[in-house]
Amino acid sequence: MRTIVLATSNPHKVEEIGAIFRGIAAPFRLIGLMEAADWCNAASGFPEPPEIGATFEANARIKACAYATHTKLPCLADDSGLEIDALGGRPGVISSHFSSDGLETGLTRLERDRLNIERVLRELGETPDAERSARFVCVMCLALPPRDERAHPRIVAESRGTFEGRIGRIGHVPRGTNGFGYDPIFLVSPGFDRTSAELTRDEKNRLSHRGSAARNLVAALPATDW
Repeated sequence: MRTIVLATSNPHKVEEIGAIFRGIAAPFRLIGLMEAADWCNAASGFPEPPEIGATFEANARIKACAYATHTKLPCLADDSGLEIDALGGRPGVISSHFSSDGLETGLTRLERDRLNIERVLRELGETPDAERSARFVCVMCLALPPRDERAHPRIVAESRGTFEGRIGRIGHVPRGTNGFGYDPIFLVSPGFDRTSAELTRDEKNRLSHRGSAARNLVAALPATDW
C-alpha cells in the first residue's frame, strides 16, 4: 500500500483524517509530518511553507507541493476553516489564527483555539439564531514529488467538502470534547441541537467537511497509476 505524507503536525488532524480514509478503504495509508521526518532522517523537521494564498485551494496547493518536494513522497494537504455568513465569510483562510488576524503569535494550539472561539462569539454578540449560519470548508490536494531536480511537483487530485451549521450562543456553547478548533461552538444542521464536538467519531466522519472532501478526493484519483 502506498504511503502518503499528510501535511500537518497536528496529531488530532492526523488521527481524524487517517480514520476517514481508512473508513472509505482508500488505496494508501497516511503518516503525519513528524513520522515522515523520522522516515527521511530529517531531525529538524521540514521548513514550513508560508500559507499566503487568498483561498483554501491556494493554500492546500502550496502545502502539498512544498512537502512533496521536501519529503520526496506523495503529499496530501488540506486547508480548512470556518466561514460565518454574518461575519462576511470570516474567519475563512485565517481560521486557525483568527484571534491574531492571521499572525503567528507562538501560542499553543489550545490557547489559539480558546482565543479564536472567544473572538467569534464576541463578534457575533446577540445576532439572531437564523443569522448565525456557518459552514466548515475543507479543500484537499494530492501532489507527487518532482521526478528530478529540474522538475516541479505534480498535482494529481483536488477536492472540496463543506459541513453546514450555525454558531451557538454564549452560555450554550462551547460544548463537547470530541473535536478541536471551532467544533465546540458549531451547531450541526439541520437540528442544531448538538455541536460538532458532541458527535461520535463515526458521525463526524460521515457528516464533516473533511469526510466529504476525502470521499471526493478518492473519487477524483486518476484511473491510471499515479
